Amino acid sequence: MIARPEHPPPLGYLMKPQLIAAAELDRLETWQKYSSHMCGGCVSSCCTLPVEVKIKDLIRIGIVDEFERGDPPKNIAKRLQKEGIVERYNAKSEIFTLQRMSNNDCLYLDRKSRFCTIYDTRPDTCRNHPKIGPRPGYCAYKPKEVVRDTNVRTLERF
Repeated sequence: MIARPEHPPPLGYLMKPQLIAAAELDRLETWQKYSSHMCGGCVSSCCTLPVEVKIKDLIRIGIVDEFERGDPPKNIAKRLQKEGIVERYNAKSEIFTLQRMSNNDCLYLDRKSRFCTIYDTRPDTCRNHPKIGPRPGYCAYKPKEVVRDTNVRTLERF
């Protein structure tokens, strides 16, 4: 007969450490409840979502001049599409969608640092994320890869 302990082991004793799973952008149920500490450990996955902007955002960014505000938005959209800055324009809502890089990164995301290169003048969509967006209050968090130092010296046996 096998002896059983009187008390079960503490909760978590036999469990593996829980890892934070990376969200899938197109599966909103995988997004995590947003907390401000998440941004520093993320690969900036929100910067791979389509960025919808209004004319005031384009002026703030500096790709449209203030004097162009009176021009037909359709004409501005055509110019920005030719320049590779705008992917599409919705005339009904007057919303421009910024072009993205081939890997879906925003044009203004630095590839190495993964920080926004126009942070101080970024569009309202970015300023208000994740309060607004596909799943308000949630973030498509993807943790940065942990780089391990392979040159760590260990104590050798004597």
